[in-house]
Parts: sequence; structure tokens; C-alpha cells
Amino acid sequence: MASNAPVGKPTDMSAPHMPKVAGIDSTVSGPPHTTAPLPGVPAAAAPSDPVSPPGALIQDRLAAWVSDLTTLHELTERLIRTASLDEALREVLGAGAALVGARRGMAVLEPADGLGPASTIGLGLAHSDLGTIETVPRGTSSYGRLLDGLPDPVHPERVPDPIAIRDVRTEEGLDPRHREVAARLGYAASYALPLATEEAGRLGAAVWLYDEPAEPTDRQRHLIGLYGRFATEHLARLLQVERARVQVATIAEELLPSRLPRVPGVQLAARHRTGPRGGGDWYDALPLPEGALGLAVGSVSGTGPSALAAMGRLRASLRAYAVMEGEDPVAVLSDLELLLRLTEPARSATALFAYAEPAQRRIVLAGAGHAPPLVIGERRTEFVETSLSAPLGMLSCWEAPSVELSPAPGETVLLYTDGLLRRTGDAMDRAFARLHAAASSVPKADRGDPGAVADHVLRTMLPEGLDTIVDGEDVVLLAARFE
Repeated sequence: MASNAPVGKPTDMSAPHMPKVAGIDSTVSGPPHTTAPLPGVPAAAAPSDPVSPPGALIQDRLAAWVSDLTTLHELTERLIRTASLDEALREVLGAGAALVGARRGMAVLEPADGLGPASTIGLGLAHSDLGTIETVPRGTSSYGRLLDGLPDPVHPERVPDPIAIRDVRTEEGLDPRHREVAARLGYAASYALPLATEEAGRLGAAVWLYDEPAEPTDRQRHLIGLYGRFATEHLARLLQVERARVQVATIAEELLPSRLPRVPGVQLAARHRTGPRGGGDWYDALPLPEGALGLAVGSVSGTGPSALAAMGRLRASLRAYAVMEGEDPVAVLSDLELLLRLTEPARSATALFAYAEPAQRRIVLAGAGHAPPLVIGERRTEFVETSLSAPLGMLSCWEAPSVELSPAPGETVLLYTDGLLRRTGDAMDRAFARLHAAASSVPKADRGDPGAVADHVLRTMLPEGLDTIVDGEDVVLLAARFE
């Protein structure tokens, strides 16, 4: 007789809370038609049972179906709100544990096409526990057999059946290492489900672990099967989004400088964080005649491949204008604005170009709708006062006066895009104040390294969570420390 272990609180602090669903979670009372009879007393022999009226059996079955549909609706609603693969896998593990009556589990994402990404997520299991489970020979473990099983030669699209091990101690054909790992981790049974459908193919597998010998009932198998098919389709969509994000990030990196130039009298460092939709933020640093240096940051409107392509064209054009007339930043941006207006009239961009002479520690810069640079030193941390001007492509003719500044020895000039401010979620005035505080708090030991300065500002402005926010914009920082 199959037994269902009650759902308990995961022991691992990183494990998500299991969904509480009527009739599924042990802490939520089920409807009357799902309540089991007293142990040892057959349902038909209970003396207090009234005589069933005509149609009662049909009503009970309908009520059970409604309960199951409600359960699946609640669990799938929770799943579709997930926006990343790891988040979705954790939700699948928690929901599956509630459906099959287990406490712990593990999900493995390993697409059959081998293109990745691949990951392993645990529920109620520490990282060391996951590593221990993976020491079981893959061909003998239940989830490994689902991942590595050969396709059916007659029906290659057929999804493999789930694998239930009711009692690890007595199951025939198990590898001795399997029993050893089960004894070490304290589980006695398992139920493995393929994360696969005919349309999406094989994406991975999930396995849930019971503390005592057990296996899901037919009803539980049916529910987890329905949920698993829906979960696989959702994971397939997230997988496509993740692969597209990686491709966009790779293209963006290829369009940016592969390395920064070495110019006497100045040290350079750059940091770039690509948003999931692929924005058009960029930076550049190029050596100019007579030991000068051109520094630029900018942002093209829009997202996706078209914005990336426009960013590449704009950056290449600015490099050409900088070589010809870099000592006049206003002329450089005026030429860039004219090119943008003539060739891409439906697009706008912000940009900042600085002509630096490191030997004289002199910078002349001009900005078009761009955030002002920040000077960071031991005696001051202040924004450079630039003139207010419109972005490129917004007016029939752009022009704004340039600004000149002289950084002191050891000071760092930080150029950045507005994605650094917008990702904080604060209003712009608060975001600027936050940026100023972050720059002011750079440790003294890090002020001699522009890379350390940029990293400190990034960590302070975008702590864990904000640095990988799903709807986040591109972020660019270009730091120049003058000797």
C-alpha cells in the first residue's frame, strides 16, 4: 500500500517554501471527498456512513476533478510568474514535492541539444548533498537514466516514463553506491520525472526523495504528469530567452573595445553589464596624435539587435570624427548628430566625448543629453558641471558649449551611462545622490586603481539582485585615473 510522506519545511535555508494547496499540503485541510478513512477501517464498513444517495459517486468524482483542476491552476499560476530558469526550477521542485508528498528533491537542467545552459538545483539539499548524489553512476541513477536514455528507435519523439523506486534498500538492480548515498543522506525512496515533451524535447529531469519507503498514488502521478508537461513548456520558453540574452551580450561585447589603450600619464578601466534585452550603451577609448586620448560613452535608444547595430555604427563614426577633430569635442558631437539625423532619423542617442591630454592633466569635454562625469579624489568627489543639452537626433541642429577641467594627480574621472542610475529604481535626484555617496566611500587603498574604483561603485550602486535584474538596462562605466 502506497504511503504519502507529509510535506515538511525544507532543512536547507536556500530551499523555497512549498506551496500550500488544499488536499495536497499536509497543513491545509482537504475537502471531504479527499479525506482518507481511519486506518484499519474500510470505508464501506464505517458504522457512521450514511446510505449514499443516487448520484453521490458521480458528484464525488466531479468534486475531485474540480479540486485537482484548482490545484493545478494555483501551481501553474505560481510557475508562470517566474522569469529565470533557476527560479522556475525551484518552483517546479517545490510544487512537485507537494504533489507527490516528498520533502526533498533535485532538478537537473541539461538540454538534449547540448547548447546549454546547464544547472542543478536542490530542494532541502545542501550543495554538498547534491554533489554526493551526483557520485552515483549516472547510468544507474533514476534521473541519470532519464537524461541519458536513448530515444525509442521507432518513436524517437516519445517521452520516457517516470521512474519510481519504492524502497532503495530492496529495489533490485540498484548500484551499491546508490544504496550507500541513500543511507548517508537519509532517504529511502525516490520518484523521478522527465522534464520533456514532444514539442520541447528533453530539457532535464527532476527527482523527489522520500524519508520512508513510498511512491506516489495513481492520482498523484497523474497530477505531477500534467504539471510536468506544463512546466517543461515554460522552461523551454525561458531557455530560449536565456540563450537569446547570451547571444545579445556576446554581440555587444564584440562591438566594444577588446582592450583599452596604454597612454602615458593615465590608467584606464571599463565595466559593462548588458541588459537582458540588449541595449545600445557603449564606451570607447582611443589614442590620438601628440599623446592625447579620446574618451567616450553613449547610449542609443531602443533595445535588441537593431539597437546593437546602431550602437556599432555610431561608435565607429565617432572614432573617425575623433581622429579628424578630436581636440574640439563640440565639433565631434555635431558631426555625429548630423550623421544620425540623416541616416537614422527615427533614432536618438546620448553621448559624451572628452579630449584628454594626460601630460598636462587637461580634459575638454562636451555632452549631448548625457549624465555628467564624476571626479573622485582624496580631497573632492564632485560632478562636473556640464551645460544642459538635448540628446543627438532630437533637434534640427545640435550644439552646446564644451567644458574644461584639470584633474589633480591621483584623481579619477568616471564616465558612465544612465543605466547605472536607472537600475537602482530611485528617482533621478536620489540616484545621483546615491552615486555621489558610492564614489565618496571608495576605500583609500582602492583609489589608486581605476578598476577597483569602478568595481566599488558598481557593488555599492547595484548590490546583489539589482546587478542582474531581469528588466535592467545596460550599464557602462569608464574610469580614467590621472597620474
